[in-house]
Amino acid sequence: MEELSHLTTKEQAKKETFSISLLSLTLGSFSIGMTEFVIMGLLPNVAEDLQVSISSAGQLITMYALGVAVGAPIMTILTNRIPQKRLLCLLMVLFILGNGISVFAPSYSILMAARMLTALTHGTFFGVGAVVASSLVPPHKRASAVSIMMAGLTIANIIGVPLGTFIGQHMGWRSSFGSIAIMGIIALIGILIFVPQTRQEQAGSIIGQITALVKPKLLLYLLIGALGNAGLFTVFTYIAPLLIKVTGFAEYHVTWILVLFGCGVTIGNIVGGKLADWKLMPSILGLYFTVCVILTLFTFTVYSPIAAIVTIFLWGAASFAVFPGLQVRVMSLAESAPALASTSSHSAGNLGNAAGAFIGGWVITHLSITSLPWVGAVLVGLALLLGIGSYMVERKLA
Repeated sequence: MEELSHLTTKEQAKKETFSISLLSLTLGSFSIGMTEFVIMGLLPNVAEDLQVSISSAGQLITMYALGVAVGAPIMTILTNRIPQKRLLCLLMVLFILGNGISVFAPSYSILMAARMLTALTHGTFFGVGAVVASSLVPPHKRASAVSIMMAGLTIANIIGVPLGTFIGQHMGWRSSFGSIAIMGIIALIGILIFVPQTRQEQAGSIIGQITALVKPKLLLYLLIGALGNAGLFTVFTYIAPLLIKVTGFAEYHVTWILVLFGCGVTIGNIVGGKLADWKLMPSILGLYFTVCVILTLFTFTVYSPIAAIVTIFLWGAASFAVFPGLQVRVMSLAESAPALASTSSHSAGNLGNAAGAFIGGWVITHLSITSLPWVGAVLVGLALLLGIGSYMVERKLA
């Protein structure tokens, strides 16, 4: 009886350690998500303080996205021989350094350099963090573990960005980056103490890593992810003018609608992880189909305030429910380079974000702003068709 009690206590302690380990990774992703998006609410403050135009200040966002898209795979390849826990700590140190430089940046160019340094840590942290999180649990719970780690990014949009914007507007924009650096320090301490040394496969050569990445099937799923994100950001980039000009909301209502969207995103992320653990490919395809339907309906519900709010909540939930399963799928296809594949998934997603913003602008210029939802549905539909085609081929060969 005492032996059984001892085992139960040991299992409980193991679960608590796992929870804190995952929480440390989640806090890291929360900090990174906050540093990516908080600048959007502080652009006027930054522009005025550094004496640059709003459009120049906006380049701090653009260059960050490019830093994630281009720099992350390169960073992952160059650091592929570093043990994963040590690499996560190194990335958090660079992240803290980048935000620390932002606090004291005397000029626009130095702030830009600090943003680029921080961007280099973004994709690699999420890529390696996803691999570490999935290694802490049994195979049938991998997607759920990844979704919990990724939840920090979605929660950052609900809590972190409004909080960081509030701090920046009342205490100066530099204070926002200071608070982010402090959260980064807490995350670093958590990773150092609680994240275990995971068993890591022998790292292959750089050529071997790249070879594992350029498999046609893996590249296909990176394209699927990019198309899905393009469909999301074709609409989301211009959601404020869409809600104000078409639906008829006042400008101050948009913030709360976006908070509701963020709630949907967080719920969808967790539920999506559970669904992917249950049935991986059917859940990915089913969710892409759901997003297509919701965006198609949004073409009509955008004219009704209540219907638009409901649609936006469901759209956020379904769109982000895809990500945990897609991340696990990409990692499983790159057997010898899961961290690089996971990082490349974030790079493909960021390229999809940029493409979606461009496509959305083209649609507004050449069609109309009300065409955005159905164009987004078409892009997600292309991702769905590629996914169905790949899944059918796999089942025939099985």
